[in-house]
Amino acid sequence: MSRYRGPKLRITRRLGKLPGLTQKASKKSARPGQHGKTLGDGKKKTTEYGIRLEEKQKLKFNYGISESQLYHYIKEARRRKGVTGLILLQLLEMRLDTICFSLGFAPTIAAARQLVNHGHITVNNKVVDIPSFQCQINDIISVKPKLTSKNIVENNLKINNFIDPPTHLTLDKSKLEGIVKNYCDRSELLLDLNELLVIEYYSRR
Repeated sequence: MSRYRGPKLRITRRLGKLPGLTQKASKKSARPGQHGKTLGDGKKKTTEYGIRLEEKQKLKFNYGISESQLYHYIKEARRRKGVTGLILLQLLEMRLDTICFSLGFAPTIAAARQLVNHGHITVNNKVVDIPSFQCQINDIISVKPKLTSKNIVENNLKINNFIDPPTHLTLDKSKLEGIVKNYCDRSELLLDLNELLVIEYYSRR
């Protein structure tokens, strides 16, 4: 299954705020589609499977990953020792495109993915153009020392009024350089998600 490239606000109307997908908010309140509006008693029936599916979809759309990529992260999280749901989120937050977004280098994860794809980002002084690259603790994430690259990131930091990254990262705005200090703190995640339901969704696979 390929990455979604359709209307982003249609997705946020259905799943709620997805900061990695878009910072825009829809003026419409109803869910998209012919069954988007509530019926009868004002409630829309949702099955347990449907609830788990929506939580899974939140992860896919927020981080901009395919179904096969998400399943790969699920399997990796299960393999490691610890709480599977938290490990899953930590793996996704350690992706290079996610870290660039968290450092304010781009307004969304989708935009951060383009930054990485176009060779504007370095890891430990080496250009890395793979958005899914798994960063490690103490890695130094920098903007390529090229005027075009610097201008793009400086403008993004300015336009988005970026203040500070989450506590597992540090940012030196003068150098356009960030350092991965630790794994992410669950309480600082911007995405409203119940990761346990995602793990349950894949429990039979």
